[in-house]
Amino acid sequence: MSFDRLIERIIELKNPTVVGLDPKLEYIPEYIKRRYLDDDGWTLKAASKAIFAFNQAIIDEIHDVVPAIKPQAAYYEMYGHYGIKTLEKTIRYAKLNGMFVITDGKRNDIGATMEAYTNAHIGSVKVGENDIEPFGADALTVNGYLGTDGIAPLVNVCRERDKGIYVLVKTSNPSSGELQDKLIGDTPVYAVMGDMCEKWGAETIGKYGYSAVGAVVGATYPEQLTELRKRLPHTMFLVPGYGAQGGGAEGLRGAFDEKGLGAVVNSSRAVMCAYKKEGCDERDFAKAALREAIRMRDDIVQYTNLI
Repeated sequence: MSFDRLIERIIELKNPTVVGLDPKLEYIPEYIKRRYLDDDGWTLKAASKAIFAFNQAIIDEIHDVVPAIKPQAAYYEMYGHYGIKTLEKTIRYAKLNGMFVITDGKRNDIGATMEAYTNAHIGSVKVGENDIEPFGADALTVNGYLGTDGIAPLVNVCRERDKGIYVLVKTSNPSSGELQDKLIGDTPVYAVMGDMCEKWGAETIGKYGYSAVGAVVGATYPEQLTELRKRLPHTMFLVPGYGAQGGGAEGLRGAFDEKGLGAVVNSSRAVMCAYKKEGCDERDFAKAALREAIRMRDDIVQYTNLI
């Protein structure tokens, strides 16, 4: 299964983290922006070119240290079709450099529409005799609150094409509890959703004991992380909220199994904008990103059994 590949890379690098490449134009060093804005003017095309150059440089630095990237689709969609092209190029470049790619799209719908989302992001499209992957990510974040109708097409593709999904279970945002903490009988909604992840993934369990259906569980809720790790023994976690959103490394301890596996922790802005925090020369931005990625790795690994 797809998450076996991610877990093997985590073990190889001794690093259970993922870098979120969610770039805004203001994150990009001025010298890169000038390179493209001078050529193409203040256009979406120029912005998208600058973002890809930024992403490319960060991937060049971190790919031997960090097992995965997580581009958030919205940060590319807002630059129109040029941004979509940059998302595709970023995914392919990361994979060429041996990185696992999780597209953060939080997609869902039912029937043929969900099949189309699935084919776009982790599946393929038939064009004549050619079977083409439009984006080619290894995994996709999805919203499971439409029920099984919206998940079944994804699970089928996961099984057939060695892909994975992460279903929103307990998200990191402050208001998540307005719905996710409500009780169905005596069980919180997030736990019901977690149980559904275990059910959806039951026939896709890989050699490390984790299925192709993972769960998004926020670092900002360490008690629920620990609870859900025990409740969902076959569900790989994607853990946002570390760092900028306030989630601390010690609170992540409960996300991991006894081998230090079962979860991958995301950091986005802290890595991308590390050069601003350091106050270093903007031309050193990619090496600053690497330094932050190493700091994050060391901070988190001390609370796991990953050796």
